[in-house]
Amino acid sequence: MKLTFVTGNTHKFREAERILKEYNVIIGRKDVNCEEIRSESCEEIALTCLRLLRRKVNKPFFVEDSGLFINALNGFPGTLSSWVFKKIGNGGILELLREKQSRDAYFLSAIAAWDGGREKVLTGKVDGHISLELRGKGFGYDPIFIPAGSDKTFGEDEKVKFLCSHRRNSLRKLAEWIGR
Repeated sequence: MKLTFVTGNTHKFREAERILKEYNVIIGRKDVNCEEIRSESCEEIALTCLRLLRRKVNKPFFVEDSGLFINALNGFPGTLSSWVFKKIGNGGILELLREKQSRDAYFLSAIAAWDGGREKVLTGKVDGHISLELRGKGFGYDPIFIPAGSDKTFGEDEKVKFLCSHRRNSLRKLAEWIGR
């Protein structure tokens, strides 16, 4: 089955395309604006967007919402991650954590998919912590997020991100659901 990934984010699309290819799932991209609701739940945001877009997209498709949740900041930036990154960037997050002992965090990805007859929400998560400084390059929070079991940020080692990211975990579940 060919799926359409409705996203305006080319970084997310390329990552999804690369991961899903491993599962023989071919995707295309469509950039259709969807006004996101305010919610603390990535799952709720993705599902609401899927339902709004079903009126505009006539074929099987999926949307994805994700966020960085930092325990010492009560889950902030969470579902506001994209907006917060645009406003204060990685430097701002590091400043907010300057006096914090605990730097535990996780990334969460929620995919809402429609196969032409059914809806499904699938999530992926990766635990880790926030580094003390910017390390490496990469998209968004990659230079400050160190996944559990690694000593490198996603920005320092793209292979680590590719193998264990929150998006990989949710996309794997999507491929399994489609394959049923």
